[in-house]
Amino acid sequence: MVVQQADALQTLTRRVLVAAGADARNADGVSEHLVAANLCGVDTHGIIHIPLYVDDIRASQIVPTAWPITAREGPAHALLLGQWTFGQTVARVAMETAIDKARSHGVAIVSFVQSHHIGRLGFYTEMAARAGMISMIFGGGYCRDAPRAVPFGGREKVLDTNPVAMGFPTKTDDAVMFDFATTGSSGVKVANAHRRGESVPEGCIVDREGRPTTDPEDFMNGGAFVPFGGHKGYGLMFGAEILGRIFSGGDQWADPAHGSDIFRHQGVTMVVFKTDLMAPASQYRGGVHALAEQTRTSDPAPGFDRVQVPGDPESTTRATRRCDGIPIADDVWENFVTTARSLGIDAA
Repeated sequence: MVVQQADALQTLTRRVLVAAGADARNADGVSEHLVAANLCGVDTHGIIHIPLYVDDIRASQIVPTAWPITAREGPAHALLLGQWTFGQTVARVAMETAIDKARSHGVAIVSFVQSHHIGRLGFYTEMAARAGMISMIFGGGYCRDAPRAVPFGGREKVLDTNPVAMGFPTKTDDAVMFDFATTGSSGVKVANAHRRGESVPEGCIVDREGRPTTDPEDFMNGGAFVPFGGHKGYGLMFGAEILGRIFSGGDQWADPAHGSDIFRHQGVTMVVFKTDLMAPASQYRGGVHALAEQTRTSDPAPGFDRVQVPGDPESTTRATRRCDGIPIADDVWENFVTTARSLGIDAA
């Protein structure tokens, strides 16, 4: 295990991105996002992705100097084209656009297409919460040409990991928020388990015949993800595909030369709105605070020290890692260092 301080890791990550061809504004935003994911404990969306990004820049799947443009727009809605730049760049601009429109009109819906991996969705719900807004995010269209998830009750791969996130501002700086794939596991977790010779939890994957398994080798040999929570998670997965890919027109803007097989048809929709549309903002914040405290002070079940509300684990981990540094698994660090050295940067 390697431990890195956040500021130093962000500086190093930025150097790698610039050396790979990113311009300053893209490198600044992407490095901030990746290290922020590591800071809050979501290591599957942190610097582990740098080797992938560099490979996709080299293969022209990412255009590292591009910037989003607006394709369609109204007072309370917009469709952005990312022009195949980093997904973190496009998603940040989309959320900024949604926040600005919601300030003026109460509610805003912004979708975007033509982007690469957008990283941790919680980053964007936290942006909205800091602006005093409630937000919802739905992503779809992943691996459209080679889907990786079976529907509930099926054995043929049709859908994919389709993430969903929601964020709610509170009286404090820490939002109540959640962010998860609608499959039982993210792709990174299964890939990590396969590389490390580990098993995955039950209920995450099936083999090529549709039989439940915990062996990631079965997934690699034609297996598939399954929706979390049976038909309920499947319903969210299906809804995210509609709101993400279909609503945004992701297929219309797909380009076989960019985005890689995973992100070519990706579409993401963000819904942002003010907290005082139905009741005073003070009443809203007081209600959220009371609910959170009632939940936190409730009795924990056997095996748990305390009850947390959505967003607490990230807040707690963030505070710890700001002081103690960010632990990075040896294999993840080795891959990062190897990529950095291939660009002439000594990261050891």
